[in-house]
Amino acid sequence: MHNKSIKRGGRSKRIEKRLAKPIIDPCPPGQKGGSYKPLSQDDIKKIYNTAIDLLVNLGVGEVPERLFKDLIAIGAKDNGSGRVLFPKNLIEEAISNAAKSFVLHGRDEKRSIIVGGSSVYFGTGGAGVQTLDIDNGNYRPSTLEDLHNFTKLQDTLANISWYTRCCIATDVPDTYDLDVNTAYALIKNTTKPVATSFTLAEHVKPIVDMLDIAAGGPGEFSKRPFLKAHISPLISPMRYGEDAVDVVYECIKYNIPISCITAAQAGATAPATLAGFLAQSLAETLASLIMVHAIKPGFPMVFSNWPLVIDLRTGAFSGGSGETAVLNAASAQISNWLNLPSGVACSMTDAKAIDAQYGMEKGITSFAAASAGGNLIYESSGMTASLLGVSFEAFVLDDEMHSHTYRALRGIEVSKDNLGFDAICEAVLGEGHFLGGNHTLEAMERDYFYPKFADRDEPRTWFENGAKDACLRAREHAKEILLNHNPTYLSEDQDKEIRSRFNIL
Repeated sequence: MHNKSIKRGGRSKRIEKRLAKPIIDPCPPGQKGGSYKPLSQDDIKKIYNTAIDLLVNLGVGEVPERLFKDLIAIGAKDNGSGRVLFPKNLIEEAISNAAKSFVLHGRDEKRSIIVGGSSVYFGTGGAGVQTLDIDNGNYRPSTLEDLHNFTKLQDTLANISWYTRCCIATDVPDTYDLDVNTAYALIKNTTKPVATSFTLAEHVKPIVDMLDIAAGGPGEFSKRPFLKAHISPLISPMRYGEDAVDVVYECIKYNIPISCITAAQAGATAPATLAGFLAQSLAETLASLIMVHAIKPGFPMVFSNWPLVIDLRTGAFSGGSGETAVLNAASAQISNWLNLPSGVACSMTDAKAIDAQYGMEKGITSFAAASAGGNLIYESSGMTASLLGVSFEAFVLDDEMHSHTYRALRGIEVSKDNLGFDAICEAVLGEGHFLGGNHTLEAMERDYFYPKFADRDEPRTWFENGAKDACLRAREHAKEILLNHNPTYLSEDQDKEIRSRFNIL
């Protein structure tokens, strides 16, 4: 038994240690999810079997000719009425041969991530056509300059593990110029893994040529692809989309990893019942997987089953709802049960302002998806106004929210030292508290996350410091980044070559 306390260091040493960079990041990306299970194993099997029945008996319609031939060649059946049916053994073969994990490369290899298993990563998505102006707080059409600025901003945010273009440059009317300039904004302003969409298949090859320039020469991009494509080859309910299928073929040709996104809407393009919705949406995402299997078995594909919800009273999109939270969590659980790299969409607030509704909806939906083990959680940063809007302040605040989520996912490490028997004895028999003790200081660095934008001061101190709310603090931080962070991820020669070959606006 201890009879006196261990001598502690001086106050200056304690302060110095507290201000130093933590030895261990208390909440890094890639924490393990999967503890939240909204579905029982029996529930999953019933949903899966219904999805199989839909593919076996109803099948998928409007199949493009090239895909039709490839599907028939691997064992799909023509029902004679314009629909292709998928035997159960073919579905199971596609699942068995699918990529179970793969590297999502960054141009900076240190920023690459492994997709699959139970690791959780937050990233972006969206096609916001309006931006919440950082100066006047009003929504206005999104521009190419906004896209560049959002890309620069997120480049500094540690919890955005990959970056998909979050807004549409509405000031670029030509679709080819739009696709080219979107890809350019990504590679110019970040070395994280990036993603975009291609309006038409013929846009893929020239953009790969641009990516080759950034990668170091012809053919270099395909050796270590740092951009993936977002494609929706299935149109709900249960039919293929020809333009998107053509893009899939081109992306596979040039070794561009793909997220095949199913984005049905409950009560509109899928059943209003949550179980029925999950069955149809799973069937449609499996149809995408079978398509990829027909073209190139095992090609890297994120199984992106994104359940979306509408308000059945008005038809308005309802991205911040509790139904969105539980459906996307269930989708992640099913994808993990199939051992497929999962993609879901959460943190899509319907709020227009950075307010209480915004925080509530983002917190509930993103935490549900993360705790269920969604590998890639799309739309999780910056999006507002039911995906119509994007906000600089939201990017900053969402990044902090993700740190809290990762900390919660990390859980509690129980060890002899962490149980603190000696520290308790020391405090009880010594100074009577734990403040400043080595055990406390070590835990402070290792186990606790300290936010920058959530205010923890008492009211008088908060008032004396300007009574700033979190939105104002985030706005100031975003402005500072946009002023001072001007990355040069393309060399002068690379930029010159790109500009000589493309209409960079």
